[in-house]
Amino acid sequence: MQTKLTISLLLIALAIYLLYRFRVILSPMVLAVILAYVLSPLVNALQHRLGVRRALATLITYLIVLAVMVALPLVITPVLVAQFTGLNLNLQRFLLAIEEILGHRFILAGRVIDLDELVQQAIGSLQGFMEPVFGQTLSLAVEVITSVVWVIFILVVVFYLIKDGPALRDWLEKIVPPAYRDDYIRLRDEISVIWAAFFRGQLVLALVVSVIFTAIGFILGLPFAFAMGVFAGLMEFLPSIGHGIWMVVASLLALFGGSTWLPLPNLAFMLIVIGLHLVYQQFDLNYLIPRIIGRSVQLPPLVVILGIVTGAVLAGVLGILLAAPTIASARGLGRYVYANLFDLDPFPVIEAVSRPPPNLRWWRKRLPGQRGDLKKETEDA
Repeated sequence: MQTKLTISLLLIALAIYLLYRFRVILSPMVLAVILAYVLSPLVNALQHRLGVRRALATLITYLIVLAVMVALPLVITPVLVAQFTGLNLNLQRFLLAIEEILGHRFILAGRVIDLDELVQQAIGSLQGFMEPVFGQTLSLAVEVITSVVWVIFILVVVFYLIKDGPALRDWLEKIVPPAYRDDYIRLRDEISVIWAAFFRGQLVLALVVSVIFTAIGFILGLPFAFAMGVFAGLMEFLPSIGHGIWMVVASLLALFGGSTWLPLPNLAFMLIVIGLHLVYQQFDLNYLIPRIIGRSVQLPPLVVILGIVTGAVLAGVLGILLAAPTIASARGLGRYVYANLFDLDPFPVIEAVSRPPPNLRWWRKRLPGQRGDLKKETEDA
């Protein structure tokens, strides 16, 4: 027993060291596993429907995803170009208003304020700040090349994870000791159910957010209300960063386009959009995500909130997105380890007592001598 415990601790220490040593590759591998998990059902469907090999089904799935990614911009771009024609007039009017404002001098507390001079000073300071950034052209090029390499690496890993998924699953089952193989399969299935429920909850959350933003956009008269609602739902897959991206785009639309029906200045309308979005962001982080995502993985809202904060500190955006299913998976593994340490059943079965429906009254058909034992039989069950 002492030898097994020592070997187990050494293996855990080695795993922690390897995770720390190769932490750079950890995030791309996690993204690759998630993409493989999401695309695997489509590959399975194509493989069974077309009767082709798994490698070919994986390649067809890649082509379908690529076609969708190419087709969406082709469909959306003409609409955006048509809308931008009208938006360009408002932009020109806005620039003329800025030039007119900068041409005036204001007197505040007996001091003359020249806005044009202040703007020139701000532009000079900005140029001085940006010169070192643009001066590092080589570093920027290296970063871009590195990002491209990581994308290619993720796509290659996803391809082989999907293609060799069944063989990898069988191999993992075989290396597990026979005495623990059933427990491993049950834990694997339980964790798979948790992650499937999480992705379904994430889709429900995106749909709810799209409906909310579309409705509010039409009420306020935000340009492209429906498109911005769909965009908000998609940005829900990128917590925090997605909120910031949507707010920047919506603010620019509100500032340059204004409301389609509210008689408000564009600047005031932009401030209203920003204020409402800040309120919604708190509502999303403290209510929607804990309720929808937490309920899908059967976690209390407070646990999900604490998990989001911890995930943000440890792993950034990826930690925020995967906090809930990771905690739920760790809960199942922790329960199993705890049960084995104290010789308990790791998979307790709770049998509920089923009571007869009151409208059927099936117990009245029992023999008179058997009615008295019904309560005792129900309690024994």
